Amino acid sequence: MAARQAAAKGKPGQALHLVFGGELADLGSAEFRDPATFDIVGIFPTYAAARAAWKGAAQRTVDNAQMRYFVVDLDPLLTPDGTPLARGTAR
Repeated sequence: MAARQAAAKGKPGQALHLVFGGELADLGSAEFRDPATFDIVGIFPTYAAARAAWKGAAQRTVDNAQMRYFVVDLDPLLTPDGTPLARGTAR
């Protein structure tokens, strides 16, 4: 969100996206069978890079109907108030 707001104002922003997956307990929900066994694909600097990683991981596990991968926008979690996170700082 903050990265999108910065981009709208003509300022470069950082948009981090997490790609992960795991086996679902039930195909009708997003509850995982065992979160301890998540496949953490990685954190990517753009949605396009995250989507490409998501697509590759999903295609590798296409034979397992219970396996699902997700792309999570980390920006709202890092800056919930919408202010950009300064370099070198952590919350």
